[in-house]
Order: sequence, then C-alpha cells, then structure tokens
Amino acid sequence: MYYLLPGELRPTQGVATTPNATTQVINKGEYLARAGDCVACHTHPGGQEFAGGRAMPTPFGNLYVPNITPDEETGIGAWSPEEFYRMMHKGVSRDGTLLYPAMPFASYTKVTREDSDAIFAYLMSVPPVKQPNRPHELRFPYNKRELLVGWRALYFSEGEYQPDPKQSAQWNRGAYLVLGLGHCAMCHTAVNPLGGSSESKAFEGGMIPNQNWYAPSLTSNREAGLGNWSLQDIKDLLQVGVSHRGTVYGPMAEVTYNSLQYLSDEDVEAMAVYLKALPQRDSEPPPTSQARLVAPNVMELGRKVYAQQCAMCHGEEGKGHPPGLPPLAGNQSITMASPVNSIRMVLNGGYAPGTRKNPRPYGMPPFNHILNDDEAAAVVTYIRVAWENSGTPVSPAQVNDLRKLIPE
Repeated sequence: MYYLLPGELRPTQGVATTPNATTQVINKGEYLARAGDCVACHTHPGGQEFAGGRAMPTPFGNLYVPNITPDEETGIGAWSPEEFYRMMHKGVSRDGTLLYPAMPFASYTKVTREDSDAIFAYLMSVPPVKQPNRPHELRFPYNKRELLVGWRALYFSEGEYQPDPKQSAQWNRGAYLVLGLGHCAMCHTAVNPLGGSSESKAFEGGMIPNQNWYAPSLTSNREAGLGNWSLQDIKDLLQVGVSHRGTVYGPMAEVTYNSLQYLSDEDVEAMAVYLKALPQRDSEPPPTSQARLVAPNVMELGRKVYAQQCAMCHGEEGKGHPPGLPPLAGNQSITMASPVNSIRMVLNGGYAPGTRKNPRPYGMPPFNHILNDDEAAAVVTYIRVAWENSGTPVSPAQVNDLRKLIPE
C-alpha cells in the first residue's frame, strides 16, 4: 500500500489531474527513499543531495558514502533497475564488489522488487552531480573486502519480507517498514567487535558505534519498550519528535527530521503497532530507587544544581510541561542502565527536530561551560534517582570522558 505525501500532486487551477504512470512511480520512489532515510547518509553536510562524500566513522576506519545521483561517470546513471535491486537485495555493487554493512543491505534485502524499482526511478529523476567517490580509509585487515564473505555468512540473511498471515495487514505493513526500509534494528541492536549483530538480540539496545549515543532497548519497558505506551504517544515520538512520554534527540532526531516526519499518518501508525507488539524480554524484577547509593553531599549538590538550572523548565518535581518540555520523573530514557544520553544532554544540550507538526520545538541549552565534572555528575545522578526514579549514580569520570568529545 502506498500513501502520498501531504500536499503532493495537488489539482491545478481547480481541475483534478491524474499523473501519468511514470510520475506516479517517481513520487512513490521519493516517498520510499524518505522512508529509507537515504538522503541522510548520501549527502555530505552542505553538499548536494545524494552526491555522496560523507564520512561514516566506524571502529575500523572511515567509510565514504557513494554518489547515487544519475551521473553516468561518478553516480549510478549507467545502472539498470536489476543492478540496483541486486545492490539492495544482495549487498553487491554493479561491478560485483561486496558492500560493507554500513550500507544497511541486511535490512534493505527485505524491500520488494517493486519498491526497489520505484526508488531507482526516483533517484534517476534527481539532478545528476559529477562528484567522484572518495576511497574508504579502513585499517588492515578490514580493507580486504574478501573478508566480507565470512561476515555475510555469519550475519546476513537474504530475502524479501514475507507477510505473517497470523498478523493484520497493518502489523505487516509496520513490520515491513521497521525491519526493511527503516532499518531500525541497525541502531537498536548491540554490535559486536566484528560489526555484526545477533538476530536473537534484535532491538535489545546498544551503543551506536563511533557516535557515543546509546540506542535504547525497544524490548524492555525499563528503557524504550513501548508495551505500556499509547499508540498516539508512539506515533507522536516518531513523526512529530515530541510526545507526552518523551522527546527525540541525537541520532533519532535526525531520523525524525529526515525521514519519519514525511511518512503518512497511516504508515507511522502501522510502525507504532508493530513496535508496540515487540515481545518484552525483561527477566529481572523491576528496579527500585537507587538513591541509597548516593552520598548525601552528592545528592545535595545535585539538588542545588537542579533547582538553579533545571527546575524552571522541568519543574521542582520533575514533571515537566509535556510535550514541549519533557518530564524527568518516571522517564525511562533517564533511568536506563546507560547514562550516556543523559550526560550528553546536560553537557551538549540539543533540540528536538523541527517537523511539519512541530515546526518550532523547544531546546535544551548546553551546560558544559557552566558545570564542572562534579556538578554535572551530581545533577545527572540526582535526576536519575529522585522522584522514585530507578537509575544509578553517575561519576565525574564518566562526565569527563564525554566532555572530551565536545569540539573546541
């Protein structure tokens, strides 16, 4: 099922018009390319769309994404739809080169041939840009592509998405988008030292390599598990960027900005239905407040910093003013096992994405220039354990490690 973007293909001069078949395919491909967030990786900051050149840091060195405009020399203008589908479905380039898994072909393999052809038609319609691809800068032995044969044997299962007849059409549509074009598991599943992930641990959360953000578990109600969320709150978080349960920041804010805000309400709801139905894998009893682990002087310092810097927006009791100013009390993103995101927000600040349904979002100012390591650790600790929150204390050393990553 395909949904047009809001405002697409409007009638001209009050007369209903029917686009020709080619235009319909291109429009569908543009929508699907948005769903796949292709522009985010294939556009260098400040560069021309889809012209490539963006560095993608990995634990093995930098990969540089290719030009996918229809330029025949430096882009994919000489490709055929069959070659494009092979790249999406098998992770094999036009010349037979195996692709590195930074290209999410392990997810895109689930995309149907019809949708692949539509995306290809759209890419062939964008302005060609003559920009040669930059060679990757990978350390030995990771620069040996023949090693990818072993990686693929361990971590790649080829095949288009097959609908589950036991589930509804809406659930299957959501699964297709989440598992395929959305490639959500790529961030929300822990990556091992070989750059692979286990299907048995899908959506259980993990650090995003070389980005120093933690993608929370979607299968645990103690992190970002959505089993006790309303569908509306899930939809708002994905498409709007803010909801009464939380706000997206960091890499997820980019996904909402570049991709999810443009999806139809029906598709976003389908994704929410699928995500809400993910099986919960909590096996330990729910944690309780860890305030007893915090030294009284640290707790008092954290309380004072919170009162001076945070309470004006988030309230004395941490209830916030949702959806614009998120709550901190009972907020699962605050109490996750990993405190990385909370520390980064205090140090770096950030904005929720400006979206069609929330064009003027509230922002969080940075405090790295105001708070020293002890103060930042104390206030993050306070937020994680106050109001019956079940987080654990944060040390000044943890703050300092992330402060070192802030550009000077």
